[in-house]
Amino acid sequence: MKIESDNQHTLLDYDKSLTLIGQGRSAYVFRIKQTGKAMKVFFPEYMYIAEEEAEIYKVVQEITYYPTLYDAGSNYLVIDYIEGTTLFDCLTNGIPISQEVVRDIDIALQLAKQEGLNPSDVHLRNILITSDLQVKIIDVARFRQTKDCNQWLDLKKAFYCYYEKRYFPKKIPEFMLNGIAMLYKKNLLK
Repeated sequence: MKIESDNQHTLLDYDKSLTLIGQGRSAYVFRIKQTGKAMKVFFPEYMYIAEEEAEIYKVVQEITYYPTLYDAGSNYLVIDYIEGTTLFDCLTNGIPISQEVVRDIDIALQLAKQEGLNPSDVHLRNILITSDLQVKIIDVARFRQTKDCNQWLDLKKAFYCYYEKRYFPKKIPEFMLNGIAMLYKKNLLK
């Protein structure tokens, strides 16, 4: 795999056994063809996150709401490939989100807390619903932060106060969700 060391982390080349499925702030994510696995490859300046996230996946290894960790190295993780729809995509495509899904997310986070973790950075793009309506939470790198993160509590509050109302739109444009997220990160929304 070749990544240009520019500010955009331009992906120059990668093995043909991989399919690019995403890019985040710290890594590229690939599906490993002909397997049920995904590989997360961290950018050079974020390699330290690979070890931290691997350790957290080991802690939640027996909790079905989180992917299984198969392998980890200095700059990568290999976990389950989760076939599903993120809550973000549910909202932008008008796919209903049920109370049961919200309860399952609460259970998943509570189980992580019982393992001594502090779930943080739990947002719409890190929560998936599979075709059999199972909840899966990915990107657990910040689950050991010591500061309190109210992001999930705020999302849950919005679900019960607004989303569940009959008159509230179940399909929300992407630009609106991204705008809300930006305002939230800047502490302009509460």
